[in-house]
Amino acid sequence: MDKLDYQSGFGNEFASEALPGALPAGQNSPQRGAYGLYTEQLSGTAFTAPRHIGRRSWLYRIRPAAVHGPFTPCAHASFHNRFDDAPATPNPLRWDPLPIAGAPTDFIDGLVTLAGNGGPGEQAGVGIHLFTANRSMQHRFFYNADAEMLVVPQQGRLRLATELGVLEVEPQEIAVIPRGVRFRVELPDGSARGYLGENFGALLRLPELGPIGSNGLANARDFLTPVAAYEDRDGEFELVAKFQGALWRASMDHSPLDVVAWHGSYAPYKYDLRRFNTIGSISYDHPDPCIFTVLTSASDTPGTANMDFAIFPPRWLVAQHTFRPPWFHRNVASEFMGLIAGQYDAKAEGFVPGGASLHNCMTAHGPDAATYAKASTADLTQPDVIADTMAFMFETRRVIRPTRQALELPQLQQDYADCWQGLARHFDPGRP
Repeated sequence: MDKLDYQSGFGNEFASEALPGALPAGQNSPQRGAYGLYTEQLSGTAFTAPRHIGRRSWLYRIRPAAVHGPFTPCAHASFHNRFDDAPATPNPLRWDPLPIAGAPTDFIDGLVTLAGNGGPGEQAGVGIHLFTANRSMQHRFFYNADAEMLVVPQQGRLRLATELGVLEVEPQEIAVIPRGVRFRVELPDGSARGYLGENFGALLRLPELGPIGSNGLANARDFLTPVAAYEDRDGEFELVAKFQGALWRASMDHSPLDVVAWHGSYAPYKYDLRRFNTIGSISYDHPDPCIFTVLTSASDTPGTANMDFAIFPPRWLVAQHTFRPPWFHRNVASEFMGLIAGQYDAKAEGFVPGGASLHNCMTAHGPDAATYAKASTADLTQPDVIADTMAFMFETRRVIRPTRQALELPQLQQDYADCWQGLARHFDPGRP
């Protein structure tokens, strides 16, 4: 499991083997596998899903995934899918970053649920969580039967050792762990902090480009999938499963990361957000923020996403006769935003890396008073270079319901709405 290499492409039919000849030639399930390996299929979509959206992989492993003890419930104080334990609020909300825990805390123990909607039972909606960790997962593995997980590190690298190989992600990169894939999180820098999105709906995919054409935004070749790398280890291990919003644990006498070879289209992947090809206006105004969409999860309504993952990366603003930052707006969609690095161009202060904000359906928001004053009097003969920044947004068609624990966190800013109260009245009917 020391090998760290990648294959390029999004949704490709990959093939990878850690030992020569471990992949069968010309068929998926031979009578006897090479090296005494077992054959197992991992399906991420229905068997009869259309070919262009179907996802599955064949795994050739030392032991079948079914070899473990019985699952028993295990409690978790802060990681859950209870999105109805507090009234949803139309107020804008913003949180300061969570501190890194002092006690030894791994990735699972350090998860805190902020908000969400829907759930695994209806196979729609999202879960939004924060994580902090200061200890690698030791003899412990995790899989999520409820959702695929989008991991957004903000501080410190994560080494994601999965059944299908190893992903190492740093801040300003993301990783997606498919539903059901088992993995362990290690911390090369000793500690880490970030965001986690659970997607209960259709699998994330690249958005259509429409009139943009054949290139731009996130390019498929920049997505990286791991190559096969297996562990052949015996010992006392714990497998933690998330199933229908609750956690369960089972004992194992071997590492579950024992896949020697695999082929298919259902695999973890990573993407460097700094490779995003940003599109914008070179005349006046600016397009809707959907031009910043990296990945999308489709809903049953065309053009309306179960979840979009969008980013606001470094870019040039050159539009003339235009208020260049994001305008004041109210949306049918709900927006959860996080800041990975730098400063977000629509907020002068209070929104810091590791922090988060929530603006729900039709909640009015936009630039704060200081940003408005600066942008409305700026010299538009000069371009604005938005540098050294990376913000992101989980956007969904449904109301994002904050959890009770999120509303009770000491990091919740009680004065967030004050940032708009300095917006003065400028109306003068005598001055067009």
